[in-house]
Amino acid sequence: MSLDGKVALITGGGQGIGRGIALRLARDGADIALVDVNVEGITSVAAEIREIGRKAETIEADVADRDQVFAAVDSAAVALGGLDIMVNNAGIAQVSPLDDVTPAQLSKIWAINVDGVLWGIQAAAAKFRQLGHGGKIINASSIAGHDGFAMLGVYSATKFAVRALTQAAAKEYASEKITVNAYCPGVVGTDMWVTIDQRFADLTGAPVGATYEKFVEGIALGRAETAEDVASFVSYLAGADADYMTGQSVMIDGGLVYR
Repeated sequence: MSLDGKVALITGGGQGIGRGIALRLARDGADIALVDVNVEGITSVAAEIREIGRKAETIEADVADRDQVFAAVDSAAVALGGLDIMVNNAGIAQVSPLDDVTPAQLSKIWAINVDGVLWGIQAAAAKFRQLGHGGKIINASSIAGHDGFAMLGVYSATKFAVRALTQAAAKEYASEKITVNAYCPGVVGTDMWVTIDQRFADLTGAPVGATYEKFVEGIALGRAETAEDVASFVSYLAGADADYMTGQSVMIDGGLVYR
């Protein structure tokens, strides 16, 4: 997939799936803006992107803050000469029985996983309009956005919400040639899943690693997902071959949840 001459912004680009997406889009020819609160992470990923031969810009920002997201998009467009692709990847997980969820916990995960995606959608659409062209908005949902998981109830709710935002934005922006789609990963071998597994162990008494292994055993293709598996699909969504696709939230999970 050629993304030559394109500029992509990835939130949560300092680690995990975000890093994988950033590197893949760079290899496909795009210049990359990395947005994260993890400054060390995006600095490291930017160095990797420059080794590939593409431009990279790092921007420290909290996606839960609307003003910071709009400022990040503005900075990226100035530094890299435009914006064509917005990947709203930043997110956190939260493992808890529903009975134990506190207002503070709910507010935190919702602000990052849902508000952050909405601010990214708004900022990207505004920038595309200012630049006088359409663009690609690509959001991070999850298999948990198709099937609510026990102990991940609030996380699941945030990912269902991302699907709804994706559909609504696709309908609102279609006339402006802005497509909006979402990717829905499964069990990816990243730090987020290490945290999920540890939290399940703390709550249930299961051995560390057991929850992760149980989920992986349910994958039809027989292995855990990698960040590169996710990134290859995001690359498709970012490119011209997906120009006629909008409003979709597609699972890339190796065969775990079927819809």
